Formats: sequence, C-alpha cells, structure tokens
Amino acid sequence: MTRVSTAYLLTCAAIGVAGGILLWGATGLSTLLFATVPFISVALAGLWLLPAVVALRLIQRPFAGLLVGLLSGLVVFPYLFTNLWWAFFAELPFLIVAYRFWATWQHYAGAAFVGILYPILAAVSFNLWTMPLWSQVGFFALSIASCLAGTALGVVIADRLARAGVARLARRRPRPASEAVPAAS
Repeated sequence: MTRVSTAYLLTCAAIGVAGGILLWGATGLSTLLFATVPFISVALAGLWLLPAVVALRLIQRPFAGLLVGLLSGLVVFPYLFTNLWWAFFAELPFLIVAYRFWATWQHYAGAAFVGILYPILAAVSFNLWTMPLWSQVGFFALSIASCLAGTALGVVIADRLARAGVARLARRRPRPASEAVPAAS
C-alpha cells in the first residue's frame, strides 16, 4: 500500500476547490439554460469532467479524480453526488486497467462513454424521446462534443501545470528497481 502524501492531498484540495468554484458558476448557468433552452444546457456537461481530468492527468495516482470530485462537490454541496458521478467516469478508464498505465486516450474514452450515457440517463428530464430524431441525434452529439471538449481543456491545463512544475511532489513516481515486484513465472 502506498502512503498518501501531504503534497498529494493539498494538490487535490487546490484542484477540487478551484473546480468547485468553476462548477458553482456552471451550475447556475446550466440551471438558467435548462429553464429557458434545455437543449443548449447540455453544452456545459463537459465542465463537470474538468476538475477530475486535471487531477488524473497532473497527478496520475489512483482515485485522484474521485477525491477531487468529492472536494469540488463539497464546495457546491447540494451537488456533491453529481460531482462524484462525473468524476467517476473520468476515473473509470484508469480503474479498468488497475491504474497500470496512464495514456491520453483513456481520458477521452471516459469522456466519450459518459457523453453517450448522460443523454440516456437524463432523457426524461429533457423529454428527449419525444423530440424528433434529428434533435435526439443533435443532443447526443452535443453531449459527446461537450464531454470531449471539457476533457481536452483539462488535459491542456494539466499539461501546462506540469510543465510549470506544479504538483511535482504529488505525482506518481515509478517504483525503484530494488522495490520492483518480480514477474510471475
């Protein structure tokens, strides 16, 4: 079992609070859009992936996305479970491979998956199944595009933070050869 460092926790806290502040505004805007033009409110869906993607890309440690989702959810408390739900899908592609590798495509796989799943689960709220087929297709396309765009923004932000030296102490480090687990024969 690996120890959780103070640098890791503080980095997650900083990302979580910043993400929570962003989502506070996004929640207000999304609520306003849902009341007036519900179809367009789905264009903001990708913002809920942003904090977890930044954490996972920057820190590359198990459960960083979920921890940031929890922390950002505490900032916008009534939406705690919403933030955890979105963070779970950012984390899922890494969880599936037991956090053995951290490829950029995994971020986009999680975004595409939730971009497809979200309209299905929110269909009743949006009266999606009563819309004409072209509207349904547009709704799915907008959801997927939003999730991919939010993820791309998260990847860019995390890469720039890493280049600037942010979270260097919190980042996952490979095991030294002396501690490596021998391969099973």
